Amino acid sequence: MQVRVYYEDTDVGGVVYHSNYINFCERARSELFFQKGMSPHKKDEFFVVKHLEANFIKPAVFADILEIKTTLNSVKNASVVMTQDIFRDEVLIFQAIVKLAYLKNSKPSKIPSEILHIFKEV
Repeated sequence: MQVRVYYEDTDVGGVVYHSNYINFCERARSELFFQKGMSPHKKDEFFVVKHLEANFIKPAVFADILEIKTTLNSVKNASVVMTQDIFRDEVLIFQAIVKLAYLKNSKPSKIPSEILHIFKEV
């Protein structure tokens, strides 16, 4: 998924504010569902971030076009671990390792097969 860096994404120096890299990754995960005509959130079922590791390698700046690539690392009954890499001109500038827990009625729950299928296609 590609995103352009807008002024609102940057600090006063025109550099992408650190938390926006995580927002870009969230958008890319949601887009996996939207591309299949699904929503990442149902009434009482959704994913939450359980753990996140972020590695800020190089800065992105205003007007950059960034590519977010998502890779599935592992799947358990009620969680998945993914790596999300952000590239600028094919150069890795940010990497996040994200563990998502699937909740149903606010409790960890087995991930439905149709959702696992989406993740396994990345």
